[in-house]
Amino acid sequence: MEDQQQEATTSERQATVLNIQRMSTEDGPGIRTTVFLKGCSLVCAWCHNPEALAAKAQLVWHDWKCIACNTCQSVCEEDALSANGEGIAIDRELCNVCGRCAEECPALALEMLGTVWELDDLVTEVVKDKSYFETSGGGITVSGGEPVLQAPFVEPFIRRCGELGLHTALDTCGMCSAGALEKLCGHTDLLLYDLKEVDPQRHARFTGYSNEKILENLLSLGERVRKQGRPSELWIRTPLIPGATANEETIRAIGGFLAEKLDGVIDRWELCAFNNLATDKYRRLDMSWQYADTPLMSAQELREFEQVARGSGVNPDIVAATGPVAVEREDTRQAEASP
Repeated sequence: MEDQQQEATTSERQATVLNIQRMSTEDGPGIRTTVFLKGCSLVCAWCHNPEALAAKAQLVWHDWKCIACNTCQSVCEEDALSANGEGIAIDRELCNVCGRCAEECPALALEMLGTVWELDDLVTEVVKDKSYFETSGGGITVSGGEPVLQAPFVEPFIRRCGELGLHTALDTCGMCSAGALEKLCGHTDLLLYDLKEVDPQRHARFTGYSNEKILENLLSLGERVRKQGRPSELWIRTPLIPGATANEETIRAIGGFLAEKLDGVIDRWELCAFNNLATDKYRRLDMSWQYADTPLMSAQELREFEQVARGSGVNPDIVAATGPVAVEREDTRQAEASP
């Protein structure tokens, strides 16, 4: 993971951006433009953005766009591309991620994940959406991966966005430098903080790392909010992952921690239902995913976890459950309603 992070292009003037997602409603209040940065400090088993894990750029092939013209193979000087029965295969040991094949593909079937942006250009790009932010109470969110890994760039970016009147939000997993996070919070209106587990062994099992640093950073942030009022809002987000975090014991433990250590500091505790839409992302990256066949939870299950959270000791008014749920069949609802 450290090698991947070192390959990111980041400085005060440049950052490696995965994607700029407009019209987002899931990364803070209102309509938002979310800037996803490359590189993450955790390796969560359920990660919904596997293309953000590596800090360096990556090449992917979209089968539904491909017209089988073989242009990509003809321009690849490393012979990293080949045609097989399923389409174009990428030899990631040979590929140097130069991007020429993606540039030459007439159908745009090859895509580079990760683009170097200049600070001025990125600020100009997100300001284009200011009218949407003003009418909806939205703004910009910097996410990832882990955006604090590119703190030298993120700090001036969110500072300048704030100076231009944009509401700013930072989405972090908390596994990052305390000093860097502290600096970023000075320019952040809303901090979205992931809290997946309070038990360090379980956290390490599911994410690759213990959570001591994450909890330390969160407690420090709580004191910062109490004393300085910045960030203006602090939201906790907990993913509900079947077989991992989606159990009453975990939710009660997190709620108890928040009630004991951060009472009056947390503005929202969001339970985020498992999303299985990442399956195709893993396939395109030639990665396996243990949750590929995991179904969505039902609306009833999500409501039950919400009730567990509200009864865990926190202010029940701050709890919210969000995310996709399985669509119930009409005959199933009718059977449950029958006497």
